[in-house]
Amino acid sequence: MNADGGLSLFSRELELPPQDELDINDITGELAEVLEQSGLNDGILTVFVPGATGAVTCLEYEPGVIADFKAAIERLAPRDLHYDHNVYQSDGNGHAHVRAGLLGPSLVIPFADGTLNLGVWQQVVLVNFDNRSRSRRIVVKVTGA
Repeated sequence: MNADGGLSLFSRELELPPQDELDINDITGELAEVLEQSGLNDGILTVFVPGATGAVTCLEYEPGVIADFKAAIERLAPRDLHYDHNVYQSDGNGHAHVRAGLLGPSLVIPFADGTLNLGVWQQVVLVNFDNRSRSRRIVVKVTGA
């Protein structure tokens, strides 16, 4: 708690280098570092990716799950379908917007004793769905005591 007995808030922004379409990056270590920097012991960590073609989620970050996840995304929102977005915009990334919308731009993770409460095989991943390479900014907010 801060001096007046309330919760404390700690904020950081991270910049990831350019990501290609369907790049999946384990950002668990970066989030753990932000949590450590915050000095907070118990609370919640929120991670948010600005933009309409990126998402964050939890996966077991191993080659089989990554391949399965990419195949599932292709089945859910195939790249080669008709997307009205592509009619109204000339960027050809309608599928990326739909894919990102299915997962969402944010995730809330509880922590205790200064450690993220993730399962043994659970990692936080950033996914770029855009059809062009782009860097990604991640906003991290840590709230707790």
